[in-house]
Amino acid sequence: MKVLLLKDPKDRDSGPDPYIQELGLYGFETSLIPVLSFEFVSLQTFFEKLSHPDRYEGLIFTSPRAVEAAKLCLGENSKNEAWRNSLKEKWKTKSAYVVGKATASLVEEIGLAPQGEKCGNSEKLAGYLCARETPNSSPLLFPCGSLKREVLPTILKEKGISLESLTVYQTTQHPSLQESLKNYFSQQGIPASITFFSPSGVRFCLQHIQKFSGDLINQIKFAAIGPTTAEAMEAEGIPVSCTAENPTPQDLAAGIKKALQL
Repeated sequence: MKVLLLKDPKDRDSGPDPYIQELGLYGFETSLIPVLSFEFVSLQTFFEKLSHPDRYEGLIFTSPRAVEAAKLCLGENSKNEAWRNSLKEKWKTKSAYVVGKATASLVEEIGLAPQGEKCGNSEKLAGYLCARETPNSSPLLFPCGSLKREVLPTILKEKGISLESLTVYQTTQHPSLQESLKNYFSQQGIPASITFFSPSGVRFCLQHIQKFSGDLINQIKFAAIGPTTAEAMEAEGIPVSCTAENPTPQDLAAGIKKALQL
């Protein structure tokens, strides 16, 4: 039974993609199609902010890309030396809030201790964060993408938690997306299930899926990696057959298995 995941494959250097591995345990034939393309921006500004931990209460990372931006701006020799010699230890005394295990593991790679990784979305993280932060304190530094949702900033503002956002990457449609979807449907046929991994993935992929699947689109069980993505799917009229309880390979695989009644 074929399953299509609309996400980037995991970096080959770090082993097989865990979603393919987990779905394989259920006998699914899984394919990945990259949906998004990222361009990192404002890295010098980001480093300047990271150079002044005394100005912030902590950091918020809601995507792996935001941590990758941090790794990039710390990658130059002089900046990496400054990070290792003093900045890292100063930031370690502050909170580093994250959403999801993938983001948490990247935060650990730069030497910080992530908090809140079990929060499945920005809304839950905001609640977790508000229970731990003091209103009217120094701001939390929030490196984010150009398509970030306003849920977290809005909730924090309502609670008097100061936030300083900085766009560190821009999100666009992957240049090969349409051709990859066309090839998949022509060669593999209609999959039993398709999983969306982000609201922007819904935005960029849906019209192509509708075009290439035609009247057979009703045969597909659509899955969401989390509630935010599910909301975006429902807004576009896509029936959501399952939403992963947590954004993990295990929960997604279990959800798809149940949706397909296996």
